[in-house]
Amino acid sequence: MTRTATTTDDEVFVDSAGQPETRGIELIAEADRHGRPRDLFFVWAAPNVSVLNFTIGATMITLGLTLWQAVLVILVGSLPWIFTGIVAIAGPAAGTSGSVISRAMYGILGNRVLVAFTGWLISAVFLALNWLASSFMGADLLARIGLTNPVVWPIAVTVIVSAITVVVAVYGHGLILRAYTGVTVFLLVVFLAVTAFVLPHVDWTYRPAQELHGVPLWAAVTIGITLLASTPLSYSNSPDLARYLPASASPARIVAATAFGGAVPSAFFTIVGALLATGVTRTQLDAGIDVALLDLLPAWLGVFLVIGVVVNTISLNGMTVYSSSMALQAIGIPIRRIPSAVVVGAIGTALTIYLVLSTSLLEAVNLMLQFLVIVTGPAMAVFVTDIALRRNRYDGLDLFDERRGARFWYTGGFSAAGMTAVIVGGVATALGLSTTVWSGAISTAMNGVDLSVELGMIVSAVLYAVIQKSPLGAAASSPLALSDKTPHTRK
Repeated sequence: MTRTATTTDDEVFVDSAGQPETRGIELIAEADRHGRPRDLFFVWAAPNVSVLNFTIGATMITLGLTLWQAVLVILVGSLPWIFTGIVAIAGPAAGTSGSVISRAMYGILGNRVLVAFTGWLISAVFLALNWLASSFMGADLLARIGLTNPVVWPIAVTVIVSAITVVVAVYGHGLILRAYTGVTVFLLVVFLAVTAFVLPHVDWTYRPAQELHGVPLWAAVTIGITLLASTPLSYSNSPDLARYLPASASPARIVAATAFGGAVPSAFFTIVGALLATGVTRTQLDAGIDVALLDLLPAWLGVFLVIGVVVNTISLNGMTVYSSSMALQAIGIPIRRIPSAVVVGAIGTALTIYLVLSTSLLEAVNLMLQFLVIVTGPAMAVFVTDIALRRNRYDGLDLFDERRGARFWYTGGFSAAGMTAVIVGGVATALGLSTTVWSGAISTAMNGVDLSVELGMIVSAVLYAVIQKSPLGAAASSPLALSDKTPHTRK
């Protein structure tokens, strides 16, 4: 089956909370557009009222930062949410998913390579990370009532939560848009109640046994920023959730709703995680922030917290599976969106079960988030730069033209600008990365200072802009005409 830009006569797509969404990457006609930019605030807030924020916040303390240094790093590390917001505006402009829009950056064949890697690897990792959190907390709660099997119960929780998640992805955009406002309110109530019980345990004067100064301090600060930035930089799928908005929707409002929806709850509860880490022992932290939380809370609130973690996991992973199902179509695999969502869910479940049996939550989160920026930072930089160069003008029909010599065929199906920028930017990111298992040459030379995000994004953005504007940036048969003030349309 070949995916087409628009629907056929016998296909009727419905965007409703009460029916599965059969539309995949097909273009959305203006008559089918609906909603307001402000709706995106709750779409992005629900997934980011998360226990993983507690984990990342606690990591800021284990890095050796003081409490107030950790708070400052968390605020700075939340700034990349602006990139998630900027990328979202391409959705209404093109009327299709981000995994199709990126054909303009990498070429028809180059995009398949990038989407296969980013759309699947990143999605599988984030599915696993979030299901892992709910699995550990669900198993901890069950252990307190006597169900202590360390293999059976975590796997059972994973399977149940993943199955519900796939259902959310199958119902798709209509359900996400309608339900996530209520989900956000519920999660805020639960997590603010948890915060109220955490605050009495906070050591407001906390300082590490050995305070960091000079290069070691900068190393801890930059590693913390890399960890924090990895989450918003991974959301290059933000056009998928905005693509149903009318083409006339305000780009500024889309950016604001998306960025603030992700950044505000994420930063707030990450700070709460740092506060929590000052009031518990390192042994408790090593056992997992989930264990530390359940030890502090009354039994009744512990139950609600686990429910909240599960609901948050479903909301976040529902969005991830939803986008990944379209990424599979964009690669060129002949599969409809609903079966694709089931396949993505099965892969993520398998990876989660493996992690449940082999690692701790804290260890898994820290390593995976750091390594992901090798891919996500350069890809996000290229996307944002392309939007700026084109002034957010994307012709949906051209994006679906996969013929040789088409506008986005470039040279042999690959864009020199996009492929060079993302590969060289990834190398620059790796050279600046500092983790417990890998330290790049630049980071090593700087005694552990981690400039991976900054290096990778700057290199990718500059390379992409320079090459794209040069004769090498476009095939002779498909000039980009960046100076053309009239949006390209097919006659």
